[in-house]
Amino acid sequence: MKTIGMLGGMSWESTASYYRALNEGIKESLGGLHSAKIVMNSVDFEEIEKLQHADDWVATAIILKQAAQSIEAGGADFLIICTNTMHIVAPDIESAIGIPLLHIADATAAELIKDGITKVGLLGTGFTMEKDFYKGRLSEKFDIEVLVPNDEQRAQVHKVIYEELCLGIINDDSRIAYLEVVKQLQAAGAQAVILSCTEIALLISQEQTDVPLYDTTAIHANQAVKFALGEND
Repeated sequence: MKTIGMLGGMSWESTASYYRALNEGIKESLGGLHSAKIVMNSVDFEEIEKLQHADDWVATAIILKQAAQSIEAGGADFLIICTNTMHIVAPDIESAIGIPLLHIADATAAELIKDGITKVGLLGTGFTMEKDFYKGRLSEKFDIEVLVPNDEQRAQVHKVIYEELCLGIINDDSRIAYLEVVKQLQAAGAQAVILSCTEIALLISQEQTDVPLYDTTAIHANQAVKFALGEND
């Protein structure tokens, strides 16, 4: 079994979901008392969040590159960044380490392609919904058309992530609002919706909507389990 490198803490609530999913995946595959071999560096999200909203991605890259290097030095065989938004600096992190980086958008795209999804809605932080590092990768590398909510909805989705979900707050009104955005994305032609923020699955789930949802945390963790077990090298 390979050792999984986790670059987490953004936020720790979703990193906890990753940790559980990785260990459950290894246990399901190997049985008995097996658990995942993990090296993790969990950063202080307060520091990252301030730099995000200051649009200082260079400074965030420096912090995360150093964290990734410490994970590699700790014996990890490959790395996952346990957040969608900070894949904006994935190229910087990848260039700073000598171990493979499993990209969350690639893992998600593989599932979409397997299911025949060619047009998808995207929910995430404002950075993920508005910048091209995620949408562009899906469209250019995998030929998947991406729809995002309108300006007002994007602001609402972003606010809920930072002011509620990253603080562990689950609000029923926010759930209703998110499900309405999902419904409107479907009405605009989306065959499915990607939960492109690792906290969103804490708020809404497949049982609450008929629109197919793709939980990036679960998808990314599952890919990491397979990679750790040598199933998709």
